[in-house]
Amino acid sequence: MAKQAGSHEEWLEQLAEESKRKQEAFMNGIAGKLGHPRMTSAPEHPFRGAPDFWEAFEWPLEERIDRFEDNFKAAGGHVARLLDMEAAKRFIAEKAEVLSAKYVIRQNQPELNELGLEEALAGSGAEVRVWNGEAEENWRARAAESDFGVVVADYAVAYTGSVTVLSSKDKGRSVSLLPTALFVLIPLERLKTRLGEVLRNFDAAGREQLPAGIHFISGPSRSADIENDLTIGVHGPGVVYALLIG
Repeated sequence: MAKQAGSHEEWLEQLAEESKRKQEAFMNGIAGKLGHPRMTSAPEHPFRGAPDFWEAFEWPLEERIDRFEDNFKAAGGHVARLLDMEAAKRFIAEKAEVLSAKYVIRQNQPELNELGLEEALAGSGAEVRVWNGEAEENWRARAAESDFGVVVADYAVAYTGSVTVLSSKDKGRSVSLLPTALFVLIPLERLKTRLGEVLRNFDAAGREQLPAGIHFISGPSRSADIENDLTIGVHGPGVVYALLIG
């Protein structure tokens, strides 16, 4: 038994040595192709975080709007600039009429509670449901069968063309993830230049105050297979409207 154990250990050591030799040959090959000596220690990183010039970088409002629109559209989303919340309500009602939407689900947010979306969509025959409006309802299923989801963005980022939606008991993540089409209302005062401006708020709040979910949405859901065949709407809304309000 001792001899067998020793032979087994020797065999493992040989495998380890062979693996190391292959690793060395692989890394040396990469260094040779890059045209510089093999690096054996980690490079120094004298700076941490964003540089000062980036922390101070900020676009004027009109440029933020233009950059957000360009970036969001480049990712396959739609953008409309509207005067106020009343115009946003009319925009959604018109789309419900054109697309024959039957079920609409919205977040239980003060801005949406005051919007009067239910009355605006009544003419088109669409039923509006409010997330967690009834305790016994299966809200995930209601979101999955909905034609439209309607949310108010907590933030938006012009540089990346993204909207930020936080989740809570009144703001289910399913409202933005499961309906066929998503409408995100973005008050212009929530449109920032850089992603860091948004993330800094979460750092300042502290770990205990973080929301249940923080979702960054940049256009419609998209997925590609191993051959890079792109399909829209597989894991979420296939149509996303960002409504810039103000």
